[in-house]
Amino acid sequence: MARVVVVGAGISGLSLAWYLRRLRPEWELVILEGGDRCGGKVFTVEEEGFIIERGVNGFLDNKPGTLDLASALEVPLYVSSDAARRRFIVKRGRLVPLPESPGAFLKSPLLSPGGKLRLLMEPFVPKRSSASDESLASFARRRLGNQALQWLIDPMATGIYAGDPQRLSLRSCFPRIHELEQDYGSLFKAMFALKRRARKEGKKGPGAGPGGTLTSFEAGMGQMIAALQSHFRDCIKLGSPVEEVVPSSDGGWEVNTASGESLRATHVVLAAPAHDVAEMAGGSLNGLSSLAAEVEYPPVAVIAIGLKKGRLKAPLNGFGFLAPGCERRQILGALWDSAIFPNRAPEGYELIRVLVGGARNPDIVSLEDVCLLDVVLKELKDLMGLDARPDFTAVYRWERAIPQYNVGHATLEEDVNRFLKRNPGLYVRCNWMGGVSFNDCIANSRRLAEQMGA
Repeated sequence: MARVVVVGAGISGLSLAWYLRRLRPEWELVILEGGDRCGGKVFTVEEEGFIIERGVNGFLDNKPGTLDLASALEVPLYVSSDAARRRFIVKRGRLVPLPESPGAFLKSPLLSPGGKLRLLMEPFVPKRSSASDESLASFARRRLGNQALQWLIDPMATGIYAGDPQRLSLRSCFPRIHELEQDYGSLFKAMFALKRRARKEGKKGPGAGPGGTLTSFEAGMGQMIAALQSHFRDCIKLGSPVEEVVPSSDGGWEVNTASGESLRATHVVLAAPAHDVAEMAGGSLNGLSSLAAEVEYPPVAVIAIGLKKGRLKAPLNGFGFLAPGCERRQILGALWDSAIFPNRAPEGYELIRVLVGGARNPDIVSLEDVCLLDVVLKELKDLMGLDARPDFTAVYRWERAIPQYNVGHATLEEDVNRFLKRNPGLYVRCNWMGGVSFNDCIANSRRLAEQMGA
């Protein structure tokens, strides 16, 4: 009988286990988690009546896999408010709304008339002929212009990856955009062609953004983790860091933990961050270890700010804001959580989460809590008019936050997959491969479970 050891109990590992149990209920499952909790970067806490996401804030409801899993787990969805559609960009110290329609774009002060004209010239920019990987900044500058890079693309890189668009790979971070340029020669031409096709098929055509509505769960993202965990209490081992994974003499695998336990397995899935995989894959797996060690994870701190309503000069009326790198702010941006999901703050209060650090300013994360909080409050005073001490504060740090899909990442993934093909029964399933989002993790886990169970 097959025995599967899943190393890592984040959303990738847990959802993979869920799908495997349904496809191959006769297989034995063991889930090893080095920490004292499940969930990985999905980590919800409740403090003084505030529901705070230390990591992932939600997911877009445009992917059926996540919705199907939530339905199967009987975890009701909690859809964001209409206010969450309004997003802001910091420009010259002011919060400028991100345009939501072509008409709003033409009136928006976010880009100058020259910047708007340059962006509208995108259909006349020739398709890139080189097959080499390209940075997100290079792509944006080439196709859309410098202003679009500064005020539109740079904040997007910040919001998703806390990354540097000069280093992030277009092909790996936004593969669909890369494909559209290759297939249609222009993003605008692609959008019009896809809209025409959708109309012929009686469907709604794609917009300029990713589409979908931001969604979570009533008790936060951790509610899905808890639901998954409840199905695997018989096979999850917390506090079991893996020290080494090695081939066994019988053609399978041997997984050795820090406590001295040794588990035999027919299949091993490394559902762990790249830096952990780099440490546990040694000896005969040194090739995998070297590849995993190349993936960067900048630090990020999340600072939660709780306020009584009325203490801000203007009410929270949107998703929040992002600060482009050219603004030289000390923070990456802020999410107005209680405006996005109203139950995140107790009655009469508001909740803001501020993000600092990332690839742009990693050193700031190492400041002491009181110093970090002072920096954040000064920024909120400048940008939002906050002129009083908060009623609640909390600081959470991720020493290694989001994997960076930098230029060359596609080649790294290909090399990893080639290595795994040479080592049957060994798999990698985590957000440093195949997409960083919550939706990506679940979809990729389902795909792998189907391949393993075939």
